[in-house]
Amino acid sequence: MNDPKRYIITSALPYANGALHLGHLAGAYLPADIYVRYLRLQGKDVVWVCGSDEHGAAITIQAKKEGTTPEAIINKYHELNKVTFENLGISFDIYHRTSDPLHHKTAQDFFKKLYDQGGEFEEKTSDQYYDEEFNQFLADRYIKGTCPKCNHTEAFGDQCENCGSTLSPSELIDPVSTLSGKKPTLKSTTHYYFKLDKHEQWLRGWIENGEVDGEKVHQTKAWKKHVIGQCLSWLDGGLHPRAITRDLDWGIKVPVEGADGKVLYVWFDAPIGYISATKQWAEDHGKNWEDYWKSEDSRLIHFIGKDNIVFHCIVFPSMLKAHGDYILPHNVPANQFLNFEGKKFSKSRGWGIEQNDYLETFKEFPNKEDALRYALIRNLPENKDADFKWDEFVEFHDNELVANLGNFINRVTVLTTKYYEGKLPVATALHLAPVQKLAEQLETALEGFNFKVAIQLVNEISSYGNTYLQDVSPWKIWKENPDSTEVKDCLATCLEIVGLLSVFVAPFLPFSAAKIRRFINLPELRNGDWEKAHTNLKNGVSIYQSDHVINEPELLFAKINDRKDTSRLDLINAQKAKLAAILEAEKANDREPIKPEITFDDFTKMDLRTGTIIEAEKVKKADKLLKLTVDLGTEKRTVVSGIAKYYEAEKVIGQQVLLLVNLAPRKLRGIESQGMILMAENEKGALCFVSPEKGWGNGFVVK
Repeated sequence: MNDPKRYIITSALPYANGALHLGHLAGAYLPADIYVRYLRLQGKDVVWVCGSDEHGAAITIQAKKEGTTPEAIINKYHELNKVTFENLGISFDIYHRTSDPLHHKTAQDFFKKLYDQGGEFEEKTSDQYYDEEFNQFLADRYIKGTCPKCNHTEAFGDQCENCGSTLSPSELIDPVSTLSGKKPTLKSTTHYYFKLDKHEQWLRGWIENGEVDGEKVHQTKAWKKHVIGQCLSWLDGGLHPRAITRDLDWGIKVPVEGADGKVLYVWFDAPIGYISATKQWAEDHGKNWEDYWKSEDSRLIHFIGKDNIVFHCIVFPSMLKAHGDYILPHNVPANQFLNFEGKKFSKSRGWGIEQNDYLETFKEFPNKEDALRYALIRNLPENKDADFKWDEFVEFHDNELVANLGNFINRVTVLTTKYYEGKLPVATALHLAPVQKLAEQLETALEGFNFKVAIQLVNEISSYGNTYLQDVSPWKIWKENPDSTEVKDCLATCLEIVGLLSVFVAPFLPFSAAKIRRFINLPELRNGDWEKAHTNLKNGVSIYQSDHVINEPELLFAKINDRKDTSRLDLINAQKAKLAAILEAEKANDREPIKPEITFDDFTKMDLRTGTIIEAEKVKKADKLLKLTVDLGTEKRTVVSGIAKYYEAEKVIGQQVLLLVNLAPRKLRGIESQGMILMAENEKGALCFVSPEKGWGNGFVVK
């Protein structure tokens, strides 16, 4: 495999049915932005496409919730997410939308090509869920039930968002319609199915060995293990024809006769959105879109979350191969999930923070964009689920961004301004060998999609600069000899490192990189500047001209934990307080679920009687048990009860109780217990007696 002439990079199209949270950012967009920015700085021909997924049940469901039309929903959230991405520095070449007429035509043409060439589709009539009250077939997302894999009770008909399993509606346990809340009926309907099973053999070779038609097209070892594993699990289970049409009003009409009322299933239409977005970009820039999608010297890479692996590694590649003209993905570096403070993001619970809310809430926080990007990069769920925590946000910011990178740049620019009026000192030697080695490792990490490793290598370059500066301690030498060669070599070396950092930081922290460039009076970064800087580093050529002068020093970052200014810490504490309040409210409302329904006859089998405790003592070698004697009026019963943690023996004598008297006796610590006392338990596990009003006698029946 030769190096590609061009790259086509895609990120999963987010549904335009709501704002996106930090988990979305860490999954498919921030990693892709890092990679694309790196490729651009290497001077590569790269196009990064994304856009809004605006069809399917997710859109119509949201429209019903908000009491509006699907068109209003997609317009609202397309614009919101597009602007939010831009404000966070997510640098798509185009952010398209699947409602665009160009996409409709592209998707219909793709379907028609497969339909006309034959052998890829079949029509099948099957029973599908139907809501009698709303008089319509139910799309997968209109059906909820219990997941057969993990028992999550809120699984959708196409996927369980708790365990990530791909499902079909018929697999759900106790399905209900999200429209009426009632159990749907089964009704006959006809759909087109893509013969996914006919692609199983070549898919296995492509996934396991990176080979298609005897040609090596990718390195399997470069793919993440969980991506390979999920694909092989599907293949081992056997592939089956997959429905690619739905009975819906909203979507792309199926372009064949007799398909009235049917639209393309969103997971057939959405990945074609990558192609239509590229077409639009090419039209806008006078390029040929086919060079990126149909040329063997192009490289296709998908950035997604793990819930989309099957669609991008099995379904979409099969569609591309069936079409016959397209290249296949070279890699699909899917991330796992990001949780939030130990729990899954949940809009209904208010658990988490959406990207646009972060930008608004933290609008007075300096460098808010890169502060968030850095915290997410340091904790990317690259190979396992990760967890965003506000305490770590503070730790990463203050102990790494401020104390390492910001501190180094500030010290170097301040000393250069103080000793040489900002002029680049003339050096006899630059001490950059460790930086060159780290730069090589940095490129390897970036090209292998190891972004957490990569950001740490950037930190190591800054750490080397800090250590070198401290070891030389030019402030001590300069006091005795302001013209010292050692001081000039030290600060020239450190300025060189700052210049290199302004490039190496850019894929991760673009806003900070621009500030650093301004501090040291270098022009804005352009495509190819990384490749040029690294080449100069290897050849011993400075990043500066000999007469270079830097600008007045400024702070790059402001600490969050600042005794003089608590404004930034106050923002963090407000977020933590919000979460604490949610937990407290949920704890107060936490109740055990109601048990399955019983009949009246079941209830009448229980014989509950009033009684009074007349004797009580602790059970030996049992911290939780009390031995009680209960007077039932006509007899006395011995009962062993686990209430010793909350009640002392002598204080329960005289307590009236309700006793289940026809419960089969059982021995506890060698004592036969002849019934069970009724107790209530609160959210903290504390117990209290359930008893009749004062003055009631013993032995009366509870009905």
